[in-house]
Amino acid sequence: MSGDPTPGLRDRMGAALTSSMKARDRLAVSALRSALARVSNAEAVHVDSVPRAGAIEDARVGAGAADATRRELTEADVRGIVEAEVAEHDHAAQHLSDVGRPDDAARVTAQADVLRELLAGSD
Repeated sequence: MSGDPTPGLRDRMGAALTSSMKARDRLAVSALRSALARVSNAEAVHVDSVPRAGAIEDARVGAGAADATRRELTEADVRGIVEAEVAEHDHAAQHLSDVGRPDDAARVTAQADVLRELLAGSD
């Protein structure tokens, strides 16, 4: 990206997703896709900040003319999003355990562990 020798968390999640898909690790693929989607959603521009359509003669035309620029997230932003995803998984695992679904709780905990491992590698 910017010539930084160490890949960012998002790049490492993308690489981990590719290798998890090749290994057919459904659990890791699910966790990584969810976290990457959450990061992508955080980059989206709020609807309030998108200009309203005006007269057709004032409209931009061409490929990408209607695209809104996305927000740039810092490495700290991405880390915070992934940490929130881990916390959400932990909460869900606790709830599943409380309602007597230990198998589902173990699955959700394992997904959180995949993300924790990536977070530990970014310290």
